[in-house]
Amino acid sequence: MKKKLALILLVCFSLSILLVGCGTDENAADPDQKDTSWEEIQDKGYFVMGLDDAFPPMGFREEGTNEIIGFDIDMAKEAAKRMGVEVKFQPVIWDTNIEELNSGNVDVLWNGLTITPQREKKIDFTKPYLENRQIVVVQKGSPIKTKEDLKGIKLGIQAGSTAMDALESEPEIMDSLTELAEFGSNDEALLDLASGRIDAVLVDEVVGRFYVNKKPDVYTVLDESFAEEVYGVGFRKGDDAFRAKLQKALDEMKADGTSAKISEKWFGKDIVK
Repeated sequence: MKKKLALILLVCFSLSILLVGCGTDENAADPDQKDTSWEEIQDKGYFVMGLDDAFPPMGFREEGTNEIIGFDIDMAKEAAKRMGVEVKFQPVIWDTNIEELNSGNVDVLWNGLTITPQREKKIDFTKPYLENRQIVVVQKGSPIKTKEDLKGIKLGIQAGSTAMDALESEPEIMDSLTELAEFGSNDEALLDLASGRIDAVLVDEVVGRFYVNKKPDVYTVLDESFAEEVYGVGFRKGDDAFRAKLQKALDEMKADGTSAKISEKWFGKDIVK
C-alpha cells in the first residue's frame, strides 16, 4: 500500500513540475484561444493605421492644410469603407514601427512597408500590393553617375528603412563610405542633399521619383538601383480575422479597378501589384 501511495505521489509531483514548466512559456500559442481581432475593430468602429507622415507620395502632410494625404491614405480609406468601419491615421517614428504595432498603439502598419524575412518573424502581412526598389538620388550635375561612384562619399538614408538592408546587401559599397548619415525622414535626408551636406540619398523609388519630379532642377536619379522589394500591410501576429477582412477589401479594389484609379492619381499609371 505504501509503495502504491509513493508511486501516486511521484506521478502527481512529476505532472505538477510539467505543468509549471509549460506555464512559464509566455510565447506558447493557445490553440483554443479565439481570434477576436476583427470583432474588436468592429466594436471600436475604426482601426488605427500607423504611418510615417513624411513619406510622399505614400503618406504625407499637405502643404497649407497639414492634412495627411497620399496613395496609401486613399487606399486605406477605400478599404475601410468597404469593411464598414473608419480608419484613423497615427504618425509613428518609423524606426520603432513594429514596437508601436505589437504594443497595441496602432492596429496596422500601412505606409510603404517592405516585406522582409526579418519583419515576417515579428509581424504578419497582407499579400504584396506594390513593387518598389531602392534608388540613388544625387544633386543635378553631380559627378556621381554609377553605384561604383558611391565609394568614398557621404550617403544618407532614413533610419529604420529597408535602404539599410539594400546597402548591406552590397558590403563593398557600404564599407567604402566616408559617412553613412541616418535621418528621421526621407525629406530631411533630401534637404541635406540639396544643401550639399551629403552627397547622395538611398531611398524608396516611389519617394525619390516624387521629389525628383517636383524639383528636377535640384535632383536626379542614377540609372542603377539597389534591391527590388514589395510592399504589404503589417498586422500583429494572430490578428488573422482582421487581416483576412482587409485583404478581401484589397482584392475587391484590385478586381473592380478602384486601386488602379488611385494609382493613376498618384503615379500617373497603374503600378498596383
